[in-house]
Amino acid sequence: MRVVVIQASTRTEINQLLFDTVCEVVDGHHDVVNLGVFPEEIENYTYVEVAVMISLLIETNAADFIVTGCSSGQGMMMACNSLPGLRCGFVQTPQDAYLFGRINNGNVVSLPLGLNFGWSGELNLQYTLNELFHGEFNIGYPPEAADRKRQEVQLFLELNKLTKKSFLDIIDVLDSRLLSKVLERKNFTDYLFKYGNNQALLTRLHTFKN
Repeated sequence: MRVVVIQASTRTEINQLLFDTVCEVVDGHHDVVNLGVFPEEIENYTYVEVAVMISLLIETNAADFIVTGCSSGQGMMMACNSLPGLRCGFVQTPQDAYLFGRINNGNVVSLPLGLNFGWSGELNLQYTLNELFHGEFNIGYPPEAADRKRQEVQLFLELNKLTKKSFLDIIDVLDSRLLSKVLERKNFTDYLFKYGNNQALLTRLHTFKN
């Protein structure tokens, strides 16, 4: 599984900690890539703009799972869930993370990287991510209800597919300034076009690049 770490500009100072912690807890079982937003970047990216990047990563198949966040984690979660291809959970405790990973079959977690991130905040981050990646995803929980939980998730996935459009469906009505700004971020687009394999979407995105 290819895991991408990317968070909003409000918490660039925590990017390295977030990336290092994900690398530590996956312990080589998944490929982990850091796409910032980095402290040295001059341009700021809001949670909405980062959510668009996340949607493109998932819709082009350049990533399988995203670890993200903003100051509260809530805005990023809401923005992600409004965009194509994303099933984002708000995760703030180890219990949240464990249940999300075992039950909900999402592909994005949004963490609160500012709110209540005080003394020992890095420990809660580590424990939370450890529980997220501990064991297999989507196995159901508790064990005696695992089959029912997996059936419920399958129903959710079917509903999600029915009610959401693809990125190709919305690209012509999306704010072109928003999309152009996202695609001007070189480290993001370099990665997207290198590892994405949704050729129809990638070809269309080329028309928005400067």
